Amino acid sequence: MSTSSDSGSVPAEAVAPRYDPKVCVVMPAYNAASTLEATLQRLQPGSFDYLVLVDDASSDNTVEVARRLGIDVVHAHAENRGYGGNQKSCYRLALETDADVVVMLHPDNQYDGSLVPYMTGFIAADVVDVVLGNRIRRRDEVLKGGMPRFKYLANRFLTIVENVILGLNLPEYHTGFRAYHRRVLETVDFDACSEDFVFDSEFIVQARVHEFRIGAVPVPTYYGPESSSISLERSTKYGLETLWALARYMMYRMGRRGQRIFQPRS
Repeated sequence: MSTSSDSGSVPAEAVAPRYDPKVCVVMPAYNAASTLEATLQRLQPGSFDYLVLVDDASSDNTVEVARRLGIDVVHAHAENRGYGGNQKSCYRLALETDADVVVMLHPDNQYDGSLVPYMTGFIAADVVDVVLGNRIRRRDEVLKGGMPRFKYLANRFLTIVENVILGLNLPEYHTGFRAYHRRVLETVDFDACSEDFVFDSEFIVQARVHEFRIGAVPVPTYYGPESSSISLERSTKYGLETLWALARYMMYRMGRRGQRIFQPRS
């Protein structure tokens, strides 16, 4: 596991959960009807207690498929709110449960949900508060898995910049497989984040401001024709907005602390 701590290696016994956390898996869905069942099949029985799906006004029958598959909570937006807006609804619904850990998993079958116990285990063991699923282990592996080359290069550039500015040492920030301790979602004002793709970057910046411990575990990914992906134009916009979020963090550290995004959740 990669972690932002400089305290050295983690003892083997430390990764064994110290308690059995209640886990809520949330899935921000958009046109996921063709991949949802395969995503759920990879989740291990007993690895979660609640399953929440928020549909962002899909044009397919994602909602009907989700209800047929028996997902605990299926919420549908009347209008498209965007990727960040979808996550906001996911986390609000997750906080209505008594879950200790919330896992965000994209329902496009790109990520292996069987790894949920590993994601939550490091949080249960009190090693970190946030776990990111790291797709970037070897360049050839990632590219053979189908990640577009421009996305790989942008990922590497942004990750280096983020590590330098945030003072962390994470292998990747731009993943659709994440786990949060409940207290992170209760503290971070995620409603102040963007409703677009830069939501994830802004959330991590907020978590850093509030001094939560952030780590990463390796996860394999698969990029098929049904996997969600954004265009070069939207990726460029996302990259520029991520750099702006980092600039705001630097201003915050220099004493300009009046921005709502860095205030704790009320």
